[in-house]
Amino acid sequence: QVQLVESGGGLVQAGESLKLSCAASGITFASDGMAWYRQAPGRQRELVAIISPLSTTNYLDSVKGRFTISTDNAKTTAYLQMDNLKPEDTAVYYCKDLKFGVWGQGTEVIVSS
Repeated sequence: QVQLVESGGGLVQAGESLKLSCAASGITFASDGMAWYRQAPGRQRELVAIISPLSTTNYLDSVKGRFTISTDNAKTTAYLQMDNLKPEDTAVYYCKDLKFGVWGQGTEVIVSS
């Protein structure tokens, strides 16, 4: 059974950092690639960062230079390092496996000003 479980969300102040994790079971990201999305209240879900099987990365313009997507060597856990957080980063963050289209349950990030 393919499953993704996010963790690491929380309440922080503007300027602080958080590191989200996405633990995969039943799959690895070695041949799949994965992505982080977020959905703020009243807004559509948007793509935040993506990493290919060859570790090529791409980011939403508003998070470039602040967020970093990565995976562990085993390619079973993905991360989203979020630095210099801003109130507009407040959202529920989801990871998604790009081959099977499986979503995690989400982890909430709240950034206070």
